[in-house]
Amino acid sequence: MPETSVSYAAPTSAGFDATVELPGSKSLTNRELVLSALASEPSELIDPLISRDTKLMIEALEKLGARFESSGDSLRVTPGTGSQDTSIDCGLAGTVMRFVPPVAALATGRIEFDGDAAARRRPMITTIDSLESLGVRVEYERKALPFAVIGTGEIPGGDLEIDASASSQFVSGLLLSAARFQGGLTLSHNGPTLPSMPHIEMTLATLTGRGVSASQTSETSWRVEPGEIAGATVQIEPDLSNAGPFLAAALVTGGTVRIPNWPSETTQVGADFVRLLGEMGAEVSLSQGNLTLTGTGTISGIDADLSAAGELTPTIAAIAALASTPSRLTGIAHLRGHETDRIAALVAEINSLGGVATELEDGIAISPGNLSGGTWHSYEDHRMATAGAMLGLVIQGVVVDDIATTSKTLPDFVGMWEKMLGLR
Repeated sequence: MPETSVSYAAPTSAGFDATVELPGSKSLTNRELVLSALASEPSELIDPLISRDTKLMIEALEKLGARFESSGDSLRVTPGTGSQDTSIDCGLAGTVMRFVPPVAALATGRIEFDGDAAARRRPMITTIDSLESLGVRVEYERKALPFAVIGTGEIPGGDLEIDASASSQFVSGLLLSAARFQGGLTLSHNGPTLPSMPHIEMTLATLTGRGVSASQTSETSWRVEPGEIAGATVQIEPDLSNAGPFLAAALVTGGTVRIPNWPSETTQVGADFVRLLGEMGAEVSLSQGNLTLTGTGTISGIDADLSAAGELTPTIAAIAALASTPSRLTGIAHLRGHETDRIAALVAEINSLGGVATELEDGIAISPGNLSGGTWHSYEDHRMATAGAMLGLVIQGVVVDDIATTSKTLPDFVGMWEKMLGLR
C-alpha cells in the first residue's frame, strides 16, 4: 500500500554550510538484487539502499525463492527461484514491475503482479509483449497492471525486437535475466527514440561485473550469452540522482554543500548534475571523492537535452523557475509515463506558484516569473516532492502536499533536509 500522505511546510533558508551523506543508489541496488537472486552462489551487497522501492524488490524476490539477511550495512542474498503461486506488490516502482516478470517466468507457478493505483497507468505493454514473444504465458485484461506470469522455470531466449521508447527499463529488465535464458538473448530496439541510455549501460556493467558475457552490438541492440551469474560482494555507490535537491539547495540559497564518496567514474546519470548546475551558476569541485557545490548568488537558465538523464528534470526545472533567464528542457517526452506525467505536473505546479512554464512536445520551457507561496502537489512522485521542498527554501509559504512519497528512494528525506539546514 502507498505511504500515508504527510503535508510539509517547507522551511526557508538564507544559506548553509553542510555535509550530506547520501544513501545507496536505488538503480544499482535493484539491479544487484535481481542479479543476486539469479546467481549461482550467495552475494553480499554493502551499503544498499533500503527504501520503499528496494523493500518491494526484496519482497518480490523473496516470494520467488531468494533469501535475504541484513547485518549492519550489508545485505546477504542467497539465490533461488521457487515453485509456488504468489502475488507481487510493485508499489509504484518501475524497476519492480519491469525487472521482476522475467524472473517470475524462471520460477514456477502463477505469479500475479499489481501495484498502487497510479502504477496501473504506467506503460507495461512492452514487458508483456516481450514475455509472450519469448514463449511465456501472461494473463491480463489489458496490457498493464494487474497481470499474471505463468512461470515454467525456463525461457528459451533467442532473438527479440521491442519498442522501448517509453522506458529504458524494458531493455534492462530483459537483459538482467537473459543469462538464465536457454539461448541467452539478442535484443533489438525498433522504436523512434530510446531514453536514458546510461541506465542500459549501467545494466551491462552490472552484468559483466558478475561474469556474464553482455555487450552492446549496435546503437540499438544488445547480446547476453547464456551462462551462470556469479555471486559477488558489491559496494553500492551513493545515489547521485538523489543528490539533486541537496546540491540545488546550495545553489539557490548561496550556501555550500559537500557530498562525500562521489565516484570519479560512474554509470549513474546523477553525475550530470556537476555539469548542469555549473552551467546554472554554481561553483563545483571534486577532490579526493568529495564533491563541493557553492551557490554564487546567480541562477542562470539553461538549454539542455535531458534525454539521457530525464530523472534529473524535476530538480533542474525547479531551479529554472528561479533563474534570471529562460530555460528549455527537451528530450524528455518519456517522462509522461513516469510516476506521474512529470511534464504536465511540473508545468502545473510551477505556474501555480506564479512561475511561467509551458509544455513542449518533448519537454518544458520556463521563463522568469514572480513566485510566491502555495501548495505544491507531489502527485505521488518522490522527485516532485523534493523539487517542492527545494523551491520552499527561497519562497516563503510553500507547502508540499505529500512529503511521505520521498520514502520511495529517500526514506529519511525530511531528517536529512533539516539537518543540512541546521534545524536538527
